[in-house]
Amino acid sequence: MTVISYPPKPFPGDRIAVLSPGAGLPGLFPRPFELGLERLRKDYELEPVEYPATRKMGSTPQERADDIHAAFADPGIKAVMASVGGDDQITVLPLLDRELIRANPKPFFGMSDNTNLLMLLRNAGIVGYHGATVMTALGRPGAMDPLTAKSLRAALFTSGEYELKPAERWNDVDRDWADPATFEAEPETRPGAGWSWVKPDRVVEGHSWGGCLEIVGWLLMADREIPHDLSEFDGGVLLLETSEEMPSGTEVFRTLRNMGERGLLQRFSALLMGRPKTWSFDRPNSAEEATRYAAGQREAVLRAMEAYAPDTTIVFDVDFGHTSPQLVIPYGGLVRVDGPARRITVTY
Repeated sequence: MTVISYPPKPFPGDRIAVLSPGAGLPGLFPRPFELGLERLRKDYELEPVEYPATRKMGSTPQERADDIHAAFADPGIKAVMASVGGDDQITVLPLLDRELIRANPKPFFGMSDNTNLLMLLRNAGIVGYHGATVMTALGRPGAMDPLTAKSLRAALFTSGEYELKPAERWNDVDRDWADPATFEAEPETRPGAGWSWVKPDRVVEGHSWGGCLEIVGWLLMADREIPHDLSEFDGGVLLLETSEEMPSGTEVFRTLRNMGERGLLQRFSALLMGRPKTWSFDRPNSAEEATRYAAGQREAVLRAMEAYAPDTTIVFDVDFGHTSPQLVIPYGGLVRVDGPARRITVTY
């Protein structure tokens, strides 16, 4: 059984490593990256420190592993944040020195492809933080979403319980990072309808695990970072959300079915399903198409859970993942899902 603990928190004035463990998109799209760095400095009073591969597209897995090692080994670095996601961070995992990371625990913030590193940290006994990358959350045009900003501040600097709240307004339609006009106005948002609860008849409190569904599926296929003793997930809270690649309902069902066949789904007492991203540059869905896509994903999740874990409490459309706002959720940390009260509380 892995013993999981929270790493020490940074203080205003401390240095925070900014890495690109997945893709060096800051080199292609400097505007949201620079905006995110500016907000780290001005709004959070942290000093960002970049590394050789942070802005390098096409960096090798070894170069990215070297950056991760340098950031965790440096006693002057008090936290680590990913610039953005990617799609091949799985190739970095075999190159990482787990003992070095375990000996130098630090808060790590990331999502999407950074599910890889979040899982590694959890297996090393270190709580990570799912959410708030530099380019997507801090580099949001206009201003950071208030829910994101408040959640990130609490996760960075405080310890203890923090109640998550559903977004009154949200967004999943992107604008071109290469177009300066993108950053001249706030993104258009739409009204939120709150979270949707299934079997909310109990209170579940446990350690979290999961992340981006596609990455979880890849890690299962590669048999990396998945504990052989699944009993450590018993009574826990499963976090799942899907990316801008917008997997079909069939694909979502099959991934969950395989998790059920592996014996994973049955271990968790609650599932928090992130609000699905329903629009991308490749698939600019209309409002009606977006609604159908979200409904298809929900049906796929319900079908799989009914088959493998029918008693699980499920909360749909939780505001974490690839939509905005991005609530920060402690990965491996405690999450309390209070069904009767319709409340979700995390421990930062």
